[in-house]
Amino acid sequence: MITWNNLDTIKAYGELEKVAKVNLQEAMAGENGANRVRNYSVPMAAGMAYNYAAKQVDDNVIDALAKLAEETQLIEKYAALYNGEVINTGEKRLVLHQMTRGQLGNDVIADGVNKRDFYVGEQKKIADFANKVHAGEITNAAGEKFTTVVQIGIGGSDLGPRAMYLALENWAKVNNTFKMEAKFISNVDPDDAAAVLHTTDLAHALFVLVSKSGTTLETLTNESFVKDALKNAGLNPSNHMVAVTSETSPLAKSSDYLAAFFMDDYIGGRFSSTSGVGGAVLSLAFGPEVFAQFLEGAAEADKTATIADIKKNPALLDALIGVYERNVLGYQNTAVLPYSQGLSRFPAHLQQLDMESNGKSVNRFGDPVNYVTGPVIFGEPGTNGQHSFYQLLHQGTDIVPLQFVGFKNNQMGKDVVIEDSTSQQKLCANVVAQIVAFACGKDDENANKKFEGGRPSSIIIGEQLNPKSLGALLSHFENKVMFQGFVWNINSFDQEGVQLGKVLAKKVLAHDTEGALKVYSELLNI
Repeated sequence: MITWNNLDTIKAYGELEKVAKVNLQEAMAGENGANRVRNYSVPMAAGMAYNYAAKQVDDNVIDALAKLAEETQLIEKYAALYNGEVINTGEKRLVLHQMTRGQLGNDVIADGVNKRDFYVGEQKKIADFANKVHAGEITNAAGEKFTTVVQIGIGGSDLGPRAMYLALENWAKVNNTFKMEAKFISNVDPDDAAAVLHTTDLAHALFVLVSKSGTTLETLTNESFVKDALKNAGLNPSNHMVAVTSETSPLAKSSDYLAAFFMDDYIGGRFSSTSGVGGAVLSLAFGPEVFAQFLEGAAEADKTATIADIKKNPALLDALIGVYERNVLGYQNTAVLPYSQGLSRFPAHLQQLDMESNGKSVNRFGDPVNYVTGPVIFGEPGTNGQHSFYQLLHQGTDIVPLQFVGFKNNQMGKDVVIEDSTSQQKLCANVVAQIVAFACGKDDENANKKFEGGRPSSIIIGEQLNPKSLGALLSHFENKVMFQGFVWNINSFDQEGVQLGKVLAKKVLAHDTEGALKVYSELLNI
């Protein structure tokens, strides 16, 4: 029987707090450090590995974390999720995003429908539509092929799909699977839509409107912006638009769209990249076969996340080390640092995934918790970040845990030897150097040049960023966030924190304001 209890009532957590702290500088020095790098590594899906040698842990800490995982029933709670129990207590909903890429447990029947069959059916509809677009069977009114796809959406309807598209764009071009350029409109700021439309051949553009409810203010505003541009260009918007929405939304049966692809309330926006939200734009951009490889990598990682042994379950281990850093060591932030230009927007996606999920101060039952929960997430790709905020990471007053991602090979297959090494070797040399520099530091009589060290990091290492490894990477972080939410006994699958601002914005637009809201509105000429 599963029980849900606050972290500070868990016996194993009290034991974890008593375990001796690790001196990371000593642990990573000399041959000790070499042995840690060799041994503190866990295989991941898609041939990747999670290496935690430079984390502030040892075997004693890991053993205590294993006890915490067992007492908090993390694997059992994951099984309850994918077997269709109501895990989203805030909205009284199932949580089924894993089912968009595989079947881990029992058939889940909800609303009288087999949900696995539903998701597979929608994927097939999207694949069929994309293939017809690519073959020129679905065209514009002049019978000409579409060459560009533009996604209109915000939050999870933009961040994840945009990050995934950018991650695979160069890979697809090199591997001859690039079908259509993709662009994205998200911000209600008119400059966003105007800039995209200004550089888009509207006559050959297909627009994908994404809104589960069909009522998202920013998305519907941008849809109107796009429709106006199409009409001004002498084009019929209904010949250029498809919708990704729920079957009950006002968009579902509208004649305004060439086609509608459906999702449901059991998939939150930030977890929706493997649903039609990401599936439509990625299948149109790269082809359904590439999207299927992406799903395959995510499914493989989901399966790995079911393993009870934390030394064989990278997402579980990563999550528990994060809890240790947050709740025992007291670190407030985590930096995500991918040494891959393709992952340039991946940290932005993880900001939403992590902070919207675990930015909670009440437990699953609405009671305040007496401990800290989700950290602040930020990041940039290396080596750009090194010339930006690494100064604070190395010598600032706060210790910030770091999550590196690195690949042995680049995506484009092009490189050049400069000063006896390639650009890819220089990139990898930088991430290796940073890990050791953060952990070990450097003593110097000049205080300005002294590095305290003791700054913990992990690294996920892969052969190459490709559809399968990207899917596995996405699933890893989704499952990490889920496991941490379980440990903290919070609901990671609602997001009430985004609602208040929406309500007040509507009051401002209706001129139903008073006090500070009224004066701020006047300052901005609303």
